[in-house]
Parts: sequence; C-alpha cells; structure tokens
Amino acid sequence: MAAFERDYTHLTVVSPEDRALVGYLSMPRLKELLASGTIRENDPVEKAMMKFQRKGRKYRIITMDTPLEELEVFFEGAAGQGESGAKQDFAVVTDYERKFVLGVTTKSDLEEFVKRRPT
Repeated sequence: MAAFERDYTHLTVVSPEDRALVGYLSMPRLKELLASGTIRENDPVEKAMMKFQRKGRKYRIITMDTPLEELEVFFEGAAGQGESGAKQDFAVVTDYERKFVLGVTTKSDLEEFVKRRPT
C-alpha cells in the first residue's frame, strides 16, 4: 500500500536472511493481479514478485557513480558483453560490491532529472 500511496512503479525484494536481491514488484502488474483476483492483498510478496534470473546472465552494475549517459544506454537496451540487449523498465542502484540496494530508478526518473537540471 505504501508503494501505491507514494506512486512508486517498482520495489525491490530482498532476502530476509542475507539481504540478497531476489526479485522485484512491478506496481502496474501488481494492480492487474489484484484486480483479476489472481492474488489477494494478504498473500505473501513471493506470490506477486518477479524473480531475477541469475543463471548464465551478466548484470550491469548501476551505482551512484554510473554516468547518466550509461544509464540511458542501459534503459534503451544497448547490449554490452554478456548482456541481453533488451529495453529495461528500471534499474536497481546498488553500492559497487552489490551488497546494498540504494534505490530504484526508471527511465522517466532520468528524463525528469535531465529536464530539471540547469544547462
């Protein structure tokens, strides 16, 4: 409910044991699942979350130091070595060692930031 109230589009899901990133919730998808009755409000998060596919995939690390141009390329889906090349809806921002999730950003967040930034 907090995500809906704050107009978040994605929330990360971390393991309670070791805080490892295990998946995410897409708020538009969650709304659809609730509306269709596929899930209920008191169901566990695991039932609605999208799990990250870890095997055989290389993930681009996005940190607070990632240049905005590189983030834009990431959203557009330009493939790097070992990456899928699919367009991305959001990026999980972590510390360099990927021990902590610092936030989530979307392409529209980036566009809004660029619009407000002094030239």
